[in-house]
Formats: sequence, C-alpha cells, structure tokens
Amino acid sequence: MANVLTDLAADIYKAADVVGRELVGFIPSVTINANGSERAAKGDVVRASFTRAATAVNVTEAMTIPEGTDQTVDNKTLSITNARAVQIPYTGEDIRHLNNGIGFETVYGDQIKQAMRTLCNEIEVDLGEAFGVATGTAGAVGTGGTTPFATNFDVIADVRKLLVDNGMPMNDGQASIVMNSAAGAKLRQLSTLTQVNTSGGTDLLRQGVLLDLQGFMLRESAGVYTNLTPDPDEVMNVAFHRAAAELAIRAPAVPNGGDAADDAIVVQDPASGIVFEVRSYKGYRKSMIEVAASWGVKVWKPDFVGFIKG
Repeated sequence: MANVLTDLAADIYKAADVVGRELVGFIPSVTINANGSERAAKGDVVRASFTRAATAVNVTEAMTIPEGTDQTVDNKTLSITNARAVQIPYTGEDIRHLNNGIGFETVYGDQIKQAMRTLCNEIEVDLGEAFGVATGTAGAVGTGGTTPFATNFDVIADVRKLLVDNGMPMNDGQASIVMNSAAGAKLRQLSTLTQVNTSGGTDLLRQGVLLDLQGFMLRESAGVYTNLTPDPDEVMNVAFHRAAAELAIRAPAVPNGGDAADDAIVVQDPASGIVFEVRSYKGYRKSMIEVAASWGVKVWKPDFVGFIKG
C-alpha cells in the first residue's frame, strides 16, 4: 500500500483525541472492549463469563479435605450489531479549490473530526437505548415530569441506596450518573455546589465541571433515552456501575487480501477507548476517505442500574 495517509496521520490522531474528550456520558462510563488490531463483522459474537452468587456452608472439622461446592460460570454473549462509516469524497478540483483558499489540510482535519463525532454520537445513543430497554431491578427514584436537582441533590443519595441494597459496589470509583443537559443545568445552579466554602473548590463555578457526588462520577449526555422501561414516556437519567454494561468496538471487516483501499490507519483514542479506522480509496480523478467502526452494546447487570426520573 502507498502511504497516502502518512502525511495526514497527525490530523487524524488529533481528531480522535478531540472527539474522545467531548461531553458524552455513556461511552466513558461503561466497560469498553476495544482492540485496535482485530476486526469484526456485523453479527460477530463477543463472549463474556459471569460468576453467580456463592453459597456458604458450615465449617465442620474432619480429617479429610472437603470436596467444595460446585459453582456454575455463566456464558453470555454480545453481538456486533453495527458497521457504520462516514465517507468523504474529493475530486482533484475540490482539492485545488481548497488549496487556493483555506487549505485542504485544514478542511480535511475538520471533516475527520465531524466524522468521528457522528460515529461517537451514534454509539452514545445506542448505549442510552440499551439502558432504556433494560429493566433495572434497582428501580427508579425522583418525580416524573420534573427536572431533578431543582433545589438539592438528595435524589443522588436515594438512587445510591437502591443500588447498594442490590449489592452494587460503591467504593471502587466505577459508579456513574449520566444525565440529560436539563438535569445538568439544574445541578450547576445549586448554590451549595458553586460556592467555594460549601463545594470545596471552584471547578464548577469557574469551569462548569460537574463534581463527583455521593461516590458517583457525574456526566451529561444527549443520548439519555426516553420511554424507559420503569416509566414509559419519561426521560430517565441513569445511575450504574461500569460493570453493568459493555461496549464492544472493532475496525470493520475486510476481505482476505484487502479491498480497493490504497492505505488504512486504525486509531484508538486512549481516553475513550473508541477504535476508528480511516481508509483511503482512489478512483478516476477522484478519491474518498472513509472513517468507520463496528460495535455492539449490552447491559449485562440490570441489578447495577438505577434511574432518576426527570
């Protein structure tokens, strides 16, 4: 393959770096199963093992070692359900026009960012829907039809109780609450969080950074799903542990020996774990850059998922 993308690699990695740090909530909060060296086809299955709750026995003194209690390890599967791409065509005249103005590299870099942004948003929505259709056995708190955090953040303690009563760990720093922007706006207006003497810092006041509360990392997302199982026709903000859901993402499959692409780069953003593949194709006085990813999502542990109405 010719090194068509070599000169543009810096722009591609920079684009992934920027997109990986956008304000998406679900992607950085779930378990990410990513491998930049492997490909996956739509319909491929990713397997995971899960242990069941253990059974205790009485300790009985004896001169022989007990056999122990047999345990069953469950095997669950996650399917790759999406193979998506953003395709950016260019003719020779297009590039000439751009180089006579702002420059091809500048516009190309922005287009790569937008392509990755589009795919990230689709993944975020898929995760939001996965939580939405999963029946969280922990339940829901708050009042339907109202935006939470209007006067306080007591509802966070309420959802925490639901989850810890279900056995969800809260001491490992892996619990998150992903909320819509309306809930985030109310939270940002609480004086107890914006005043330095009560919040302990200026991050929220000066930078708008949501602070961790009650052991939860707080994030916002446009992918918070409506029509959730516990309360149809309402928007439900989601509290969950990282182990509750998984995102499996790979570069899309190609045939043995390759296809018509004359160059390809696989980019994995270290912050989000998202894997993108950028491929270059040449035609007659025309070329195309493709940004693509294959992924699937699954909520494994609905008992580690709770909802905040609003």
